Amino acid sequence: MQPPNSRPAQSISRPSQPNAPQSDAPRAEPERGSRARSRSLATGQRSLADPTVGHPLWPPLTNGCPRTSTDAVAYPLEVDYAYDRMPADLFGRPAAHGLERWAPLLPPLAAPGLGEGNTPLVQLPDGVYVKDESRNPTWSHKDRLNRVAVSAAKASGARGVVVSSSGNHGAAAAAYAARAGLPCAVFASPSAPPAVASFVRAYGAAVLTVPHESVRALMRRVVEEFGYQPVSSLTDTAHTGHPFGPEGYKTIAYEIFLDLGEVPEAVYVPTGYGELLFGVWKGFHELTLLGLADRTPRLYACEPAAAGALATAIRTGRPAAEVPVGPTEAYGISCPVGSYRGVVAVRESGGAALTVTDEQMAAARAELAAQGMWVELSSAAGLAALRAHGEDREDSAGPRGTSGPVVCVATSSGFKDSATGTRTYPPMPADWDTVAAALRGLSG
Repeated sequence: MQPPNSRPAQSISRPSQPNAPQSDAPRAEPERGSRARSRSLATGQRSLADPTVGHPLWPPLTNGCPRTSTDAVAYPLEVDYAYDRMPADLFGRPAAHGLERWAPLLPPLAAPGLGEGNTPLVQLPDGVYVKDESRNPTWSHKDRLNRVAVSAAKASGARGVVVSSSGNHGAAAAAYAARAGLPCAVFASPSAPPAVASFVRAYGAAVLTVPHESVRALMRRVVEEFGYQPVSSLTDTAHTGHPFGPEGYKTIAYEIFLDLGEVPEAVYVPTGYGELLFGVWKGFHELTLLGLADRTPRLYACEPAAAGALATAIRTGRPAAEVPVGPTEAYGISCPVGSYRGVVAVRESGGAALTVTDEQMAAARAELAAQGMWVELSSAAGLAALRAHGEDREDSAGPRGTSGPVVCVATSSGFKDSATGTRTYPPMPADWDTVAAALRGLSG
């Protein structure tokens, strides 16, 4: 189902090389000083289906590539850069919160940030590393995407932003829109977790709890009549999303590389629509383009067994698949439709798409909690997949017998779980025997 003349995504190349698409946007003269150090080197948008098909950088093509998309699949776009103009000291600069640190390799950051990124890499007792994205300003990885996507809305003159989300994406979009001075509309489920709903309302966003089947059509009308820019997907034929947003996720790969001092053997990523998975892959791929690394790690998409759209696409050889979604508490990654971005990341990294049950995710969440990290159920899918599949597959990497570190991305805080905030604890008798009995139940 790929368009004619499609080429693998690994053909991403520096604009100065033959056949690399050029942006129609004018290129500014070289600058000196701090402004030059922070200016974006983004040159245009290109189709993931056929990297020879390029478009100008502006406006962001939020409906997918108009030239390579088909009636069956809306192919996403990515952003291209003048890699040969990257500041020589970019990867030698001190660690810092805020995506400004990586501005040359991101689209223009026209909106102010909240100190996103620079999250810790925590090592578990068996040597596995956990990239803890719950430490971002709104407690999830979505802050990286929304810093970039909301900046694109601001820079392109949008009157506001609109997003469909019952979780992390809505909370982050509302926060960054507020920071940018833009109104935000969040189409959310009435069953959104209490903490998420509190986030969205606190930031002043409009919360719209319409039936799910009506969301896409209403979002498109908001875009047309109110001039808002969508920061989540508008398309019905596979998932496209904002073309600039996943660029923010590349910075996770940069940080892992600098923290470890090397490329990990494998990275396990909780996966819904595949934007995070793609961003992490692209970040490592760029490190090879820049001559800083000689390979990319294997990327493992970790989906709930109740869905598994990407696993289905990989298994059947399709660019995207639509699947029924069964009962699961992993609401953040239980997606009925996949994205070609995920296919690219798995294929080009030599990884795989894995599925895990709610019970396996719950066990992984408990393991992380025992090490002082409290994450939502969806967030534990990476570690769950490593524990369930990591040592059993010939094409995968686990904690033993590997040639390099293994990293699991944990995406968001346990405060975001559906059950959080609804549990109650009955009062206990105020006597020593009851207290002592409770303490004897603790290990250690």
